[in-house]
Amino acid sequence: MKYINANKVLPEKLIVEIQKYVQGETLYIPKPETEYRKWGTSSGGRRLLDRRNAAIRNSFISGSSIQHLAEEYYLSTETIKKIVYSHKK
Repeated sequence: MKYINANKVLPEKLIVEIQKYVQGETLYIPKPETEYRKWGTSSGGRRLLDRRNAAIRNSFISGSSIQHLAEEYYLSTETIKKIVYSHKK
């Protein structure tokens, strides 16, 4: 999140109105909910994790043990259990 001076982007009347509530402070203005994106959708991180988790599930179904998968993917056995026993396909 970068800092933008309100004087450069907001009309003077709006700044005067905002100053009735807050002055000299950093103010965060969130995006509208319609603009929210889920974690990792922009960077592709979510897609990578989904692929990894699918590979873990497939290996488990094919007979790999939870302990073996934990060692192979450098995850805890509890994390592997969450992945393999979740209902995502």
